[in-house]
Amino acid sequence: MANAFQRIKMTEMFEAFDADGNGYLDRSDFRALADRWHRLPRVAGDPGLTARVESLMTGWWDLLSAAADANGDGRVDLEELLAMVDRLPELRDTVLATADTVFDAVDENGDGQISRTEHRRLVDLWHGRPTETGDVFDRLDLDGDGYLSRPEFRELWAQFWMSGDPAEPGNLLCGPLPVGG
Repeated sequence: MANAFQRIKMTEMFEAFDADGNGYLDRSDFRALADRWHRLPRVAGDPGLTARVESLMTGWWDLLSAAADANGDGRVDLEELLAMVDRLPELRDTVLATADTVFDAVDENGDGQISRTEHRRLVDLWHGRPTETGDVFDRLDLDGDGYLSRPEFRELWAQFWMSGDPAEPGNLLCGPLPVGG
């Protein structure tokens, strides 16, 4: 079961994904999430990347519903999501596979690195609204070069999804967490 920190983090993720605010996730929420990702210039301008993003969102929903929809109603509520947190480390390869598509979508200029500005767009997109990021990027930039490389991003992405340790920087990949997080 999710520890207190994971509860905070997963609640933030749940709220970001619950596009219609009805208190559960379903396929339409992931459709809305894909539509948000289509606003990224690189996704909008590259049909191949658009297809990869569509596949990623559909795959997230399929995986989540198969793993967490305990009562089979086609919806996942927050408690169902939190009940599956312990299983996320078993899905490390799947999580890492999604990191490359997200990286490519966010790397707006295709230079193989995510800048502070590109990261800010990721956070705003993730939340569906402008979000203050403070010093988050500096904490994520593990080698201090001013960019997130693909290997850095992959590690941070894995930490975001699987870590229960609030000290791991990847937990901030999609923006700051509320106080206590």
